Amino acid sequence: MTKEVEIEFKNMLTKVEFDRLVDFFQVPPSAFITQHNHYFDTPSFDLKEKGAALRIREKNGAFELTLKQPHPNGLLETNEPLTKDAAEAMLTEGKFMAGEVAHELEKMNISLSTIKHFGTLSTDRAELTYKNGLLVLDHSYYLSKEDFEIEYEVTDPVSGKQAFDKLLQQLAIPTRPPKNKVRRFYEEKYRQLQADRTEERK
Repeated sequence: MTKEVEIEFKNMLTKVEFDRLVDFFQVPPSAFITQHNHYFDTPSFDLKEKGAALRIREKNGAFELTLKQPHPNGLLETNEPLTKDAAEAMLTEGKFMAGEVAHELEKMNISLSTIKHFGTLSTDRAELTYKNGLLVLDHSYYLSKEDFEIEYEVTDPVSGKQAFDKLLQQLAIPTRPPKNKVRRFYEEKYRQLQADRTEERK
């Protein structure tokens, strides 16, 4: 189990801008690794209302449970490795493993028995070192939607912000602060539910 404060800067991209960054950094197709984020919340979205997010990340056959909570310096991440069996039990049966993440959820007055799997967002991700930070290029797809994003993870928020802004300016990429992935997923899911209800009423 690990805990860390995540300091990162993000920007949404068009596909043209995404391809421009790939060309600029000469990122080969083999550098992109597919990962799957399986999102959880209560039926009344209690985690979302608290600005938190809960997911299982599946990558290279490994599974990790992560709780993200608001923190004055960014986001506080609590991470725990999961076995494949434990991950599948959470995904298919709603069985929540005991551990630090469960403890943190209970401190937030979240009942573990109410947590449900809401869906999966998949991302083709490339990571590279850039000016004392980690630069991440994401192509995500979920439901019937896809989007593109750049993230920059740093330890120093001041110099990190300067380096990130300079890179965007250098490549003529407008500033578009994104909503986080789980919020984008839920908004698209809600949009589709509303569209389905409208279609049923016709």
